Amino acid sequence: MGLFDKLAGWLGLKKKEVHVLCLGLDNSGKTTIINKLKPSNAQTQDIVPTIGFSIEKFKTSSLSFTVFDMSGQGRYRNLWEHYYKEGQAIIFVIDSSDKLRMVVAKEELDTLLNHPDIKHRRLPILFFANKMDLRDAVSSVKVSQLLSLENIKDKPWHICASDALKGEGLQEGVDWLQDQIQAMKT
Repeated sequence: MGLFDKLAGWLGLKKKEVHVLCLGLDNSGKTTIINKLKPSNAQTQDIVPTIGFSIEKFKTSSLSFTVFDMSGQGRYRNLWEHYYKEGQAIIFVIDSSDKLRMVVAKEELDTLLNHPDIKHRRLPILFFANKMDLRDAVSSVKVSQLLSLENIKDKPWHICASDALKGEGLQEGVDWLQDQIQAMKT
């Protein structure tokens, strides 16, 4: 089997593996987003809060993603940093209807961006301004302003408005992330 794997790699048939960290506060929709990105026959029907973290996989046309879906509950956020070194990209999910906790999301993002294992690496960061279907949701532009994303100058980033329950906005984000990862690998 090793010979076939090598041959497939040389011929460009084997998908490149990429490790992605999925971060954000609890109840922002991280697990639902990752679930929607998996093939329909592999999706879970009942989503429950993540305790610690879970590892999920999904594929695009050219990449095989291994996603570390990290719990966003306050007591588990200190675990995030143990996975920074392995991460090749970050998906950061924000509940765009939770204006009160937007400040906490910004604090966590700032802590992440200033961590030594992240600070000097050019990791692409995909932001999902999730729950756009809710009445109190603010636009992705407003989320970007509240999180001061314009200050991120040393990493490629992109924000997508999303509704994880319907899958809206997810493909756009993953396409962008795939393009960024492929550009880094060349």
